[in-house]
Amino acid sequence: MLRGIAGRSFTAAGRRVGSRDVSNTGRSRRTVLAVPGSSDRFIAKARGLDVDEVFLDLEDAVAPARKAQARAAVAAALREGGWGPKVRAVRVNDVTTAWAHRDVIEVVEQAGSAVDVIVLPKVSGPDHVTWLDLLLGQVERDRGLPAGGIGIEAQIEDAAGLAEVDAIAAASPRLEALVFGPADFMASLGMRSLEIGAQPAGYRGGDAFHYAHLRILVAARARGLQAIDGPYAAIHDTDGLRRAAASVAALGYDGKWVLHPGQVDVVNSEFSPSQADYDRAELILDAYEYHVGVRGRGAAMLDGEMIDEASRKLALVAAARGRAAGLRRTTSFTPGPPTTAAPPAGGE
Repeated sequence: MLRGIAGRSFTAAGRRVGSRDVSNTGRSRRTVLAVPGSSDRFIAKARGLDVDEVFLDLEDAVAPARKAQARAAVAAALREGGWGPKVRAVRVNDVTTAWAHRDVIEVVEQAGSAVDVIVLPKVSGPDHVTWLDLLLGQVERDRGLPAGGIGIEAQIEDAAGLAEVDAIAAASPRLEALVFGPADFMASLGMRSLEIGAQPAGYRGGDAFHYAHLRILVAARARGLQAIDGPYAAIHDTDGLRRAAASVAALGYDGKWVLHPGQVDVVNSEFSPSQADYDRAELILDAYEYHVGVRGRGAAMLDGEMIDEASRKLALVAAARGRAAGLRRTTSFTPGPPTTAAPPAGGE
């Protein structure tokens, strides 16, 4: 728990569910690095990169003939450690394939508690998540691992998955995040594009992904989950990546997948608040707590701006993300003389 003025306490990310505050969950996922599970060189390099999560991929990045070999390599890499504070994830094959159950069983049996999360691709309904939840529970019991200790991230990658996203988000208490998968989604809708994560050429309606992004975000937040955007495949198009990351970050997403070390700094930057915004968020939290807890008021003024419960909710999100990014406060709250602040007319 984190504590501030007047004993303020909240989770590491300020997350509350239902009618309570919802920001991002406890694990930071600004940057989520995809690493082929069959490449020892890429796995070794990933340990030293400044990313919040690494997922070792057994799905699209591994050829069918190398699936079994990649499982063993991924489990060994997790056991060897050296990942620091990163979230350690494994993307298994989707439930309709012949590999999915062996992916889960063998990796968890061999790596045990070194696995934080299983990423389940191509989730088209809640039954996919339920299947993984049950299988994980069986393996955890068999290996003496903590029940429910391994989380799930569900990838929404087609029209069916988007249509069922509310039910998917509610399918398991293990769920930590919903992930938008642009490539398969574009194919499922028949978008005229071969560029993963980029706007389809010729589209004049604004952002072709806005509905999907917002739909996933609403479903995630309604269940207290994170929302993560998929990759931008044009590795050397830094400007395009920055635009794509900035857009979903502004919408409220918690992070984005990266495919190459050269994308890491851009995505980290776009999903971290500026120092000024972080300082302001912490000041709002302290000022609001002071005026509510000490002065017994529901609204107050801070530097000429009205702050209230709605202000606190927004500040919780920015403050949590700033802490996750390693920012440190450069300002502090000092209570001023009593002021009179009228409640906002027709406000939040």
